[in-house]
Amino acid sequence: MNFGLIGIGGALAFAAIGSALGMGAAGMAAVGAWKKCFVQNKPAPFMIIAFVGAPLTQTIYGFILMNALRAAESADQWLLLGAGIFGGIAMGMSAWFQGRAGASASDALAETGKGFGNFIMVLGLIETVALFVMVFLLGIL
Repeated sequence: MNFGLIGIGGALAFAAIGSALGMGAAGMAAVGAWKKCFVQNKPAPFMIIAFVGAPLTQTIYGFILMNALRAAESADQWLLLGAGIFGGIAMGMSAWFQGRAGASASDALAETGKGFGNFIMVLGLIETVALFVMVFLLGIL
């Protein structure tokens, strides 16, 4: 059995799990923030949806890593296993915490109506972790 195949699938699976957790956290906060606005008869900012969707990109990075691992299937199986599993977990954690930060950003934007650019910068910094993981792992293949 080639254990590297587990890593190939793990890259996408763990990244997608993190995206689901992050989008779930941000989505629940977005609904609560919009509800708060409706109760106060304030306009509900549609831009909050950007905070909810941000963690989805880590699934794309997991897909890219998965394809690169599949293309390098002749490489050492333990390298493929480690790169896929640990890379997927790292990208998934980035997505999960990006969603949690997006949840806080949703609440803050709904309450104040200000700071969208600042909040997006925070999400972008968290996103950078996943990008670095993907690029650095592609570099060792």
